[in-house]
Amino acid sequence: MSELVFFCGTMDCGKSTLALQIEHNRSARGLVGMIFTRNDRAGEGKLSSRLGLVTDAVEVEDGADLYAHLVDHLSRGRRADYVIADEAQFLDPEQIDQLARVVDDLDLDVYAFGITTDFRSKLFPGSQRLVELADRVEVLQVEALCWCGARATHNARTVGGVMVVEGAQVVVGDVTGSADEIGYEVLCRRHHRRRMTAATARAAALSPDVLPVSSG
Repeated sequence: MSELVFFCGTMDCGKSTLALQIEHNRSARGLVGMIFTRNDRAGEGKLSSRLGLVTDAVEVEDGADLYAHLVDHLSRGRRADYVIADEAQFLDPEQIDQLARVVDDLDLDVYAFGITTDFRSKLFPGSQRLVELADRVEVLQVEALCWCGARATHNARTVGGVMVVEGAQVVVGDVTGSADEIGYEVLCRRHHRRRMTAATARAAALSPDVLPVSSG
């Protein structure tokens, strides 16, 4: 039986690397995949990993019908033995329904990869729909770490190293961006609640007001 599988985790936990590994393993056995992505860090029509691996993909636009795309592809005599959808949190709920239909009506496995919550700890609509529809939800075991060393469970948006909690839900950035631009950082729940990033924690540690020294 074909399945819709949702691989999820925080940023920087190896989701895209696993997607590329699945693509490699199946293509090495002579299978042909259809790869969808949206807003990848490497640019339009790319699926990339922070390890430097990259492959071509179909960039999903607003309103695109993924089921119709697969049907048209197969109707032209082309192959598709499975589907990979990276950055699935950016897909519309309707597009997640279309991926479920690919599994049910076309009998193809669909492997979706994405983060569940945004920088405000709110579910992305696409991720929410995946949790509702997926045959399996797999939390990736490669744990990203907060600056304090604890397991990172939340994604924080930063500007100049300072966490922000307002703005559009989707703003493309990376955990490796420079400190003076919009970026992202993974934090444990405690430090996400306190809005304490690595930069602000370092500044606090250097402040003479944090650890007062008493001569008495």
